[in-house]
Amino acid sequence: MERRISPLLGAKKELTRREESMLSPYAALSTTAVRRRSEERVERGHRQHFSLDADRILHSLAYTRYVDKTQVFYLIDNDHITHRVLHVQFLSKIARDVGRFLRLNEDLIEAIALGHDIGHAPFGHDGERYLSAICQRHGIGGFQHNVQSVRFLDRIERKGRGWNLSIQVLDGILCHDGEIHEQSLRPQPGKTFEDLDREMDLKSNEPEATLTPMTLEGCAVRLADTISYIGRDIEDAIRLNLVNREEIPANCANLLGTTNGAIVYNLVEDVIKNSVDRDAVGFSPEVSEALRELKSFNYARIYQNPKIKGEVGKIGRLFETLFDLYLGDIAKENHESALFSGFLGGMSQEYVDSHSPPEVVRDFMAGMTDKFFMRQCQQRLLPQSMPSRF
Repeated sequence: MERRISPLLGAKKELTRREESMLSPYAALSTTAVRRRSEERVERGHRQHFSLDADRILHSLAYTRYVDKTQVFYLIDNDHITHRVLHVQFLSKIARDVGRFLRLNEDLIEAIALGHDIGHAPFGHDGERYLSAICQRHGIGGFQHNVQSVRFLDRIERKGRGWNLSIQVLDGILCHDGEIHEQSLRPQPGKTFEDLDREMDLKSNEPEATLTPMTLEGCAVRLADTISYIGRDIEDAIRLNLVNREEIPANCANLLGTTNGAIVYNLVEDVIKNSVDRDAVGFSPEVSEALRELKSFNYARIYQNPKIKGEVGKIGRLFETLFDLYLGDIAKENHESALFSGFLGGMSQEYVDSHSPPEVVRDFMAGMTDKFFMRQCQQRLLPQSMPSRF
């Protein structure tokens, strides 16, 4: 057995040596990973920390549910519209491309990218807003998908045991905030798990609070998040006849292009040119301003377009109704409820003891896919056909 393991450990040492010699002095080395709980098997094994974290996220149940999570457009019968899982894949590829040119740790970038949106509620940002308002009414703070992403991976997955991911990965996920526009980002190193917990509480209670990643890799993912969705959302909107390509603001079209491919290429090229051998990542001033303008265009013409908001009020009412039904299931100990059979069943006692009923319902509903949410509405709220014989 020793002869079989030794070559792998030797390869791990070589990978570590290669990181130290090839990565930027501003990059996060795999050997610097810190976990809440030490794992002897990990320390003695052949896997590097951030690569292992990426695999743990990839094999999580929450990652599997990406496949039917809304990106922007929901309740639309079109197989070519982007879903959350595709956005995550785009982000991972774009961020790793940026990281390769900046000589950053691509394993860390991949792990952050794969996990960054795992906490999204069904029906995207609309669902997030409704769930947040409900959580606030129940006194458990607002709902933020980046906070929930960390909750899933750190405290809920594996029946409450979590995946014991490194703080560098969890911090990058918490701080990804792709909706915030910034020309440049410089990391805030040296965070601890106490800092992570404090920032999660801060973000839950003050949604507008700005958090800064602790690694340059986390900063790269945050900027790449915008790059990955801004042009793709325009392509989807054009496909749905919400906007025309000719309507893209002239300054944005001249600097960034009018197709997703051109927009991604020009933004990636600009961020690389302006970030090589620096302790920060960012865009040039003129490209940053064009990107800000393009974001404003998307918000006004796409994300707030009344043509895609016709069912929003109904969705909100369904969130409220289901939340109340699940609270009732807990109070009545209704073990036939999907809340028990699909979530609380087998959950660790530590999770059960440390979460109030509204927090349990929040975690259950946040994990739903769009289809599961609608199935629950049909089962709980609509009359069911009776069997032909009693």
